[in-house]
Amino acid sequence: MSLFLFPHSIPSGGAAGLAILVNHWFGLSLGFSLWLSNIVFLLFALKYFGYTWTFRTILSVAVTSTIVSFITDHVPHFHVHILIDLAAGALFYGIGVGLLIRAGASSGGMVIPALMIATYKKWSPGKVMMAINLFIFSFTALVINYKIVIYAVICQFFSTNIIDIIYQLKFRQLLFLSANWRRR
Repeated sequence: MSLFLFPHSIPSGGAAGLAILVNHWFGLSLGFSLWLSNIVFLLFALKYFGYTWTFRTILSVAVTSTIVSFITDHVPHFHVHILIDLAAGALFYGIGVGLLIRAGASSGGMVIPALMIATYKKWSPGKVMMAINLFIFSFTALVINYKIVIYAVICQFFSTNIIDIIYQLKFRQLLFLSANWRRR
């Protein structure tokens, strides 16, 4: 997000969209804004998903916020073209969130209500995230710039499809990596 999406003010999802709005309105750093936008959702997660899942998500949000702050402040941004940045951002975001969901955590933000709805209704988490994020992207378009929403929807379309692919992947157990891989 920090390397490819945030320099163009493209939100990768709902919490990032809220973070960009908080940054735009109050001038707070993107990392701190990202943390603020996650607090309410983490309280819901605690009640719905339990302590272990919420703790993993808090760790994920803390690491993400710290890395976003560090990269935003200390790493120069070299961009070839906005569409290449958009594709790279969608790919890395989709893979990251998909792996977090598979590991029993989330990236925080809108993933939390999306997983709650997807679990309850037996829907695809990526599609629920897309619906929730479209609302936030529309609001971002009104406040910052309407062109951002076009890029955000494209990013969200690809990243949510990647999330669904990773979420639905069936992994075979790798016997050669286990302690009893050798047959006697």
